[in-house]
Amino acid sequence: MSCMNKLLNALALTAALASGLAVAQAQNPAAGGAVSGTPAPQAPSVEAPAAQQPGGIRSQNIFEVKPEASADPNYFQQSNGERMKVQPGNNAPMWRQVGQGVTGYSSLPASQAPEAGNLIQPFVKYPGSRFTNAGEAWRQVRNDWIIPYGAALLFVVLLAIAIYYFTHGPIRLHGAPTGRKIERFTPFERATHWSNATAFVVLAVSGLVMAFGQFFLLPIIGATLFGGLTYALKTIHNFVGPLFVVTLVLMFITFVRDNLPRMADFKWLAKFGGLFGGKEVPSHRFNAGEKLVFWGGVLVLGTIVAGSGLFLDKLLPGFVYTRGEMQVAHMIHGVATMLMMAMILGHIYIGTLGMTGAYAAMRHGYVDETWAREHHEYWYDDIAAGKIPAKRSAEPAPAMPVNTARVEGNPS
Repeated sequence: MSCMNKLLNALALTAALASGLAVAQAQNPAAGGAVSGTPAPQAPSVEAPAAQQPGGIRSQNIFEVKPEASADPNYFQQSNGERMKVQPGNNAPMWRQVGQGVTGYSSLPASQAPEAGNLIQPFVKYPGSRFTNAGEAWRQVRNDWIIPYGAALLFVVLLAIAIYYFTHGPIRLHGAPTGRKIERFTPFERATHWSNATAFVVLAVSGLVMAFGQFFLLPIIGATLFGGLTYALKTIHNFVGPLFVVTLVLMFITFVRDNLPRMADFKWLAKFGGLFGGKEVPSHRFNAGEKLVFWGGVLVLGTIVAGSGLFLDKLLPGFVYTRGEMQVAHMIHGVATMLMMAMILGHIYIGTLGMTGAYAAMRHGYVDETWAREHHEYWYDDIAAGKIPAKRSAEPAPAMPVNTARVEGNPS
């Protein structure tokens, strides 16, 4: 009997445990293992059913991901303060205004620092540039026009000089030297010319290296040496510039009288000075070609180069020297210097290789009587007639034997 009771108690306990487990499984299906049969109804979920979701990791185009703030139709018109409310840390409106040249706040007075509140310059259109901010427009003019076309101009001039020299040779004397000398340049005139010439060469060489050195020097000597060289040349350029201006003024005062135009200059120009003929056209102390160099190169281009250079050195009073003004001055300076160098190259050629005796005249101050008669016939005639003294300075005779001219009409 006792065995039967124990068996009944065990069956009752098993039934109770089974009914309790079924109730718990119905309340929380995930708590147990897999349950056969129809699953109990579940609460609605915000996620899609697992049967409708693809497996693995899904990709998405980042440009298609937009925060809710960008859905605002006035999103791109928001101020920086409005943007900070919906997207903290997004300063796009401020930088958009900076790129458009909007002036911000600055404690510096506008009369002394008008660009203090402008990080990026406003949009402009310089000759040869696109409509863009002023800094980029200046870069386009320099890199797309001044540098390539300036280099082409200098190359063409050098090529023309080389072709003429190897096809015609230097201009030589046709007659024999007499041994009698005429003073062509006084010591003061020579000192003025050589000081101006030295300053010009220093400025030209340093300017050419700064403009074109990255193309022909940088690949050879490397960035370290090229950087040091250009820094040194820039410093020399800035200090020699004012000296060049002073010598330019002295050049004008010293030689302006003999460079005034005369009727004979038109005949000289009409025949190109006899450059392609066999006989030179008569001229006074300076021919029309030299006068063109004086008025066009020394006065006009020299004044533009000197003025823009002094501006770039910030030596002219009354200016604030804003970025835009400096950019315009640099473009003017670059164009004027290229034209001036091209013009002076012809003058250097005639004064050295192109004409026999021309370099000695500027070095020693004297020329032979035959040289004066063949190259500057009217000047020689004035000396022969006594209108101009054959020796104008009181300097002692040079070391080389020099005799003053003994020509008809000259009392010496």
